[in-house]
Amino acid sequence: MTQDIVIAGSGFAGMWAAISAARAIALADREADVRVTIVSPSPNLAIRPRLYEANLDDMNPDIAPLLAAVGVRHVAGVIESIDAEWRRLIVAGTDGVRTVMSYDKFVLAAGSQLFQPPIPGLADHAFNVDQFAEARRLGAHLESLADRRDTTARNTVVIAGGGFTGIETAAEMPERLRAILGDQAAIRVVVVEQAPHIGPDLGANPRPVIEEALAECGVEIITGAAVTAIDADSVTLSSGERIATSTVIWTAGARANPLAAQLAGEKDRFGRVAGDAYLRAPDGDIFVTGDVVRAATDDAGNVAAMSCQHAMSLGRVAGHNAAAELVGLPLHPYSQPRYVTCLDIGPWGALFTEGWDREVRLTRETGKAVKREINTRWIYPPAADRDAAFAIAAPDHVIVAA
Repeated sequence: MTQDIVIAGSGFAGMWAAISAARAIALADREADVRVTIVSPSPNLAIRPRLYEANLDDMNPDIAPLLAAVGVRHVAGVIESIDAEWRRLIVAGTDGVRTVMSYDKFVLAAGSQLFQPPIPGLADHAFNVDQFAEARRLGAHLESLADRRDTTARNTVVIAGGGFTGIETAAEMPERLRAILGDQAAIRVVVVEQAPHIGPDLGANPRPVIEEALAECGVEIITGAAVTAIDADSVTLSSGERIATSTVIWTAGARANPLAAQLAGEKDRFGRVAGDAYLRAPDGDIFVTGDVVRAATDDAGNVAAMSCQHAMSLGRVAGHNAAAELVGLPLHPYSQPRYVTCLDIGPWGALFTEGWDREVRLTRETGKAVKREINTRWIYPPAADRDAAFAIAAPDHVIVAA
């Protein structure tokens, strides 16, 4: 009788969970009776860490050939509900048909979505770079500005949120606008962050470098203020200041996919499920990974970030363990003690840090070289070759960064 591992999501965690599970099944010579299935709207891997860029070519690669090469089935749809007691899923297919899917092991790798509070005008007037379609929508809007009358609102972009994504989006924006509006346009790019400092989650060590780099790129920073209203031609801040703008880009944080709320157990402030050392959820036969799991990376109390860097390793571990429990292989505890960040800061370069205290190691062009390597090589799916994919899908596989 065939046993089924079902994985929700084909993002970084979901893709690597599927490959790692397939690898474990092959190691145990159980490919004839254990099946791996990914459920997602399409067999694509959105390269979310790069969606702030102007050129979106190859930012949504097709992974169908890769999944076929490693023996993973893809079902086009979205999982709507999880019945942990009966090990059943309700799947809404992209064809509009709802079906019931049973599982022996389930891996929730549905990722995260942009946090959008009930701010007046946010849904109607703001843009974002959270998903591929939204990044394309922003790109089309920016291109359309060239056809508008030269006004302060047309020439001004406000980025709401001064975290990782907000900084990277803002740093590229002056050059991006100049390419569209011309060198003579009175361009203004403003980042609004409600915390007292830019990049609050990045800590104090890199802050002076970030502030200097953004200033060099021509980006203004407003801290200690939040966006309270947005309309077609302006944004209003909690300070009462009104900024004329036709373009507001919302980058203020992420929350775990709502499916996580259907699982038992403790959730953190991001909606993530607390996983055990092997990334098991409190519910039986369910593993949580990527942006939906709160998992300790080491013995020092650090927790995995909602990032591509952690999602890839989390996915490998969850996929392996889901399969290992079925085929009798040893389970692998999750651990990811090495932590780095590489922040793209537009024409200035990039900022590379090491450790949870974010010690600055590389800046400007030397940092940019590492960022290019990350963005064009490390985070992309492997070739559609079974042996090559399995070679880097082990749960203890580590990418050696600079």
